[in-house]
Amino acid sequence: MMRKKYIPTINISKLNLECISLKNNDILKQIQKACIEVGFFQIVGHGIEKNLIKKIAKTAHKFFNSKVDNKYKLAPKKWNKSNNNVYRGYFPSDVNGKEGLDIGDPMISTVFVKKNKRKKIEKLNLSKSLNRNSIEIINKYYGEIFNLSELLFKIIILISKKNHKLSKAAFQRVKTLSTLRFNYYPKQKNPVEISKQDGVALGCETHVDSGIFTVLYQDRKGGLQVQNRRNKKWYDVPFNKNALVVNTGLALEYLTNGKYKATNHRVLWNKSERLSIPFFFEPSFDFKMNKTFFGNKSYNKSVGINYDKFLKNSLKKFIEYNR
Repeated sequence: MMRKKYIPTINISKLNLECISLKNNDILKQIQKACIEVGFFQIVGHGIEKNLIKKIAKTAHKFFNSKVDNKYKLAPKKWNKSNNNVYRGYFPSDVNGKEGLDIGDPMISTVFVKKNKRKKIEKLNLSKSLNRNSIEIINKYYGEIFNLSELLFKIIILISKKNHKLSKAAFQRVKTLSTLRFNYYPKQKNPVEISKQDGVALGCETHVDSGIFTVLYQDRKGGLQVQNRRNKKWYDVPFNKNALVVNTGLALEYLTNGKYKATNHRVLWNKSERLSIPFFFEPSFDFKMNKTFFGNKSYNKSVGINYDKFLKNSLKKFIEYNR
């Protein structure tokens, strides 16, 4: 039987970056402990209004409930030969058991894409499939969830006894590869995977995320589970209408030299529909990934692997990105 209290809930409403320190701030200590020991936590008091979360969920449902032809208007070239997008866009459920829509920074312009000529920098024309109101909701939610994610990243920087303004070296809109994803799990007839560890049927394969953080909205259906790194047991992430779920990713593990490890998670197979909206908080495409970022020395911004290359290597394990 899966215990539900393994995932801590942290109220971040009283955070003030300008006048906090690790010594006297309980919130920082809770976040540090959650990142190190669990790799997952829920946040309340995050500042994103319930109404906006309801609207983004409604927008996602509306998109997935639209006609197939409408959804394929946003599909990458692999599924829609008339489109030029490869990295962003819609993917169908026959890929890995769920439908998805990957959205990059809404502020990205066509001029910026032409100037930078990077494979993962794409301008997705949402107006092909979504109305103006839906696009405005996406733009607003993207901006707020990005700011929330950067706040969490600044907290990790503060915990590491560095100036939180260092965040700008890693995250600059519109250069980041951050992705807002709509995930829709239809009534799956068959599981995507049977766990080799415990024989449990899964609706989403066991994996870790690629970026710094993932900040997730999940609906009441639940099903998300986290693996304890020590005893290898699985624990439910319960639905909390006031909370967003946060987990650490491979980029944070890399930058912290393994202090904050990416954590295995999965989604149980069930025969009812499920919606989740993760935000993958990813650094700028040209951010140099190296161990000095959180280390004792000053960050060396000229040494290391570019984040877009780091991400490319990490995404190879995901079927939906085999495009």
